[in-house]
Amino acid sequence: MSKILIRGAKVLGGAPQDVLIDGGTIAEVGEDLSAEGAQVVEAGGKVLLPGLVDLHTHLREPGREDSETVLTGTRAAASGGYTAVFAMANTFPVADTAGVVEQVWRLGQEHGYCDVQPIGAVTVGLEGKKLAELGAMHESAAGVTVFSDDGKCVDDAVIMRRALEYVKAFGGVVAQHAQEPRLTEGAQMNEGVVSAELGLGGWPAVAEESIIARDVLLADHVGSRVHICHLSTAGSVEIVRWAKSRGIQVTAEVTPHHLLLTDELVRTYNPVYKVNPPLRTERDVLALREALADGTIDIVATDHAPHPHEDKDCEWAAAAMGMVGLETALSVVQETMVDTGLLDWAGVADRMSFKPARIGQASGHGRPVSAGEPANLTLVDTEYRGQVDPAGFASRSRNTPYQGRELPGRVTHTWLRGKATLVDGKLT
Repeated sequence: MSKILIRGAKVLGGAPQDVLIDGGTIAEVGEDLSAEGAQVVEAGGKVLLPGLVDLHTHLREPGREDSETVLTGTRAAASGGYTAVFAMANTFPVADTAGVVEQVWRLGQEHGYCDVQPIGAVTVGLEGKKLAELGAMHESAAGVTVFSDDGKCVDDAVIMRRALEYVKAFGGVVAQHAQEPRLTEGAQMNEGVVSAELGLGGWPAVAEESIIARDVLLADHVGSRVHICHLSTAGSVEIVRWAKSRGIQVTAEVTPHHLLLTDELVRTYNPVYKVNPPLRTERDVLALREALADGTIDIVATDHAPHPHEDKDCEWAAAAMGMVGLETALSVVQETMVDTGLLDWAGVADRMSFKPARIGQASGHGRPVSAGEPANLTLVDTEYRGQVDPAGFASRSRNTPYQGRELPGRVTHTWLRGKATLVDGKLT
């Protein structure tokens, strides 16, 4: 593999430096490095970050290839600056055995646009009744360390306790989709003023908060790790903050759309805004931003949830829940966190690369931009502003809530172990 010299990039938003890639490794970082024998990428004014890591992606394969495949999903990831994604288990068949997680892992290896780490189901068939083959999935070639029934909540406290006890033995983590099912029967959107005015079934904040409160107490009792998926309410923030103050091993994620969008958008009845958990209030959005800034919320995760056109282009009540997010995540974080002064680019690297890699134990990812480290890198034109056009997405699906919206920032280059997967905004 030829040498690549990234010239004049602002590493983590700092002073301009040159970064020399040799093979799959960062060979040198400094000023005025020699370009002899190297392909030069002029990066003046752009920000260089470690490759992004998404702890919450739905790739849909096997079983729902009409929505997404490992190939199209990883191409979307590379377009968004990601070098590793964790693939959720709610496929068909469910990723609840060593065989299925190995299939997903090998597909990721074959396509090569980013590393794919499967997430194993907590329970057989996501049914919440019997633990899945957690040990076998961990010992498989895929080496699963994160387990989740995402899309469904592990609502049985006994099953949740057993899962936490089981994964503790090998340092794994249970990622909980916090949704008390009885409190959300028939729910269509956030419970509040807007739901009352529209006459849509309300999804109360307490349905999320009660599960989080239970699970941090269970994690404390067992001495195990729990991760909270797509935290969405101000009350949830306070519970996680309290748990961390007690030394409980809890981490949490927020999605880009919960950092930007509110339930007021549901007044349009456009199903593109239908998501699980639902868009919340402006008060919740501000609390989530503050919590991400102060570290109460550890990471940003996309919850990239592709759907075919017919599943979203229908009446609100019948529409599927979910939004695509891999290709717009960094732009939304720039808009909500960087341009508002809540985070600098080093903070973005921490929340979107270092910490998610650490939580998921993604070897070789979330590493410093320094000599000797794997060359998993993302170059961002932070001065760019443009309208989101889903027609240009690499994802197979187009269900984005940002169509036509102007957002800042554009990923121009992505390197996976020194191999360019995105060059000048185009996939290789």
